[in-house]
Formats: sequence, structure tokens, C-alpha cells
Amino acid sequence: MSDDRPTHTDIPASADEVPADPTADPVLPGNYLLELIPVPVTDLERAKEFYVRAGFHADVDVTPADGVRIVQLTPPGSHCSITLAEGLPMLEMPAGTLRGLHLVVADIEASRTELIDRGVDVEPVQDLGGVFYAAFADPDGNTWTLQHMPWRK
Repeated sequence: MSDDRPTHTDIPASADEVPADPTADPVLPGNYLLELIPVPVTDLERAKEFYVRAGFHADVDVTPADGVRIVQLTPPGSHCSITLAEGLPMLEMPAGTLRGLHLVVADIEASRTELIDRGVDVEPVQDLGGVFYAAFADPDGNTWTLQHMPWRK
């Protein structure tokens, strides 16, 4: 799967410079959209390479201030992204402590094979009562789970 979307590396001077995204879900009154999850890592560049190799799109890679770097990546088809950051005290967590983020997939065997082909070590699929899971971890030990629910089409 080819993704030709650019990685944004420029910091806009104002919100007026950010183009509207016609594909973005509207933020309606009363909604709380979960769209960004910080992932704690020790080596931002190594983590970015891992996630890009795993098929995540690098949406943003900016250095808005000295000692600050923000990388935002999105799994294929997801409306929720992850962020890897340096120099932001509000996002500091011990690396490797994020557990069990779920990536819901249509075909767990195909998704597992694709990740393995990309160099990701994915555990065998487990059937836990009709819901199927396959786990993997990033280089810091943050864990992810492929999840397939056969009734979701």
C-alpha cells in the first residue's frame, strides 16, 4: 500500500495557514473525539522508523522550539494518531509503559503477515472466545494488539 501524503515539517505562522481537511470528521457539540495518543519512547528517531516500517503514515515531524520535537503518525485507515515527542514535560512518561493499544483489522492473518513482512515481530493469533488477537511491541516495549471481531464488517 503506497501512501503519497506528505509529512508536514513546516510550522504555520497562524491557523489561517493550515488548509481545511474535507475528509476530517466534524467536531460536533457534545462530542469528544479521541484523535491523538502519546507513546513514550527513549529514541524518537528509532521509534519513528519502526512505526513507519509498520505502515503508519508520518503526518507531522516538527521542531517548534529548541529541544522540542513532535512526530505524529497514523495507522492505515485510522482517525486516531500517535505522537512521539521530546522536550514536552506534559507528555513525559516512562518509555515502554503504554500497554495494549488495539488496532482493529478485517483480516488478522493478513494483517499479521503484512507486519511480519515489514520486519515486525508479531505473536501468533489467539482466539479468545471468538475475538482474535495478535500482539507486538515497539522497540521500547510499548505493546500493541491486532484485534479481529468477525461480526464487524
